[in-house]
Parts: sequence; structure tokens; C-alpha cells
Amino acid sequence: MTNDYGINLADFKQSDNDTGSADFQIALMTQRIKHLTEHMNEHNKDFASRRGLLRLVARRRKLLDYLKDKSDERYQSVLKALDLRK
Repeated sequence: MTNDYGINLADFKQSDNDTGSADFQIALMTQRIKHLTEHMNEHNKDFASRRGLLRLVARRRKLLDYLKDKSDERYQSVLKALDLRK
């Protein structure tokens, strides 16, 4: 099931019941980050949402670093699938 942001969360699951793998969490955070970024474009003075967005970006960065240490192949596939730079 693809959402408005072009991210199919089912592609990142390791198994049917997977909700905790780093791949899935990164995809979920990316979806939320895109939503908050869109919100911030309309409501540029919403500092509470800005803080939440920055915390989410930092948490995703930490998970990406973890995934890179654990498996470079999975890290590269997640970056490519989510169209993230680095």
C-alpha cells in the first residue's frame, strides 16, 4: 500500500509481522518527516512541530548509522529506495 509520499512500507518489512526492524522504522520516519516538512512549508511559525521534525531527523540519522554498521548492503538499499542522499 503506497501512501501520498510514494513510500510502500511493506517493501521494508523483513517478515509479515515486522514493525521493529531498522529498515521499517527508517521508512516510517521518512514518511513522517515528509509529512512534517510539508506542514512546515505552510505553517512556518509552528516551532513545536519544527522541534519534533528535528528530533525525528536526528533519530532517523542514528538508525541509518546503526544500519550502516550492521549491514552496508541493507543500508545502501534503504537509501536508494527512499531516495535519501549521502
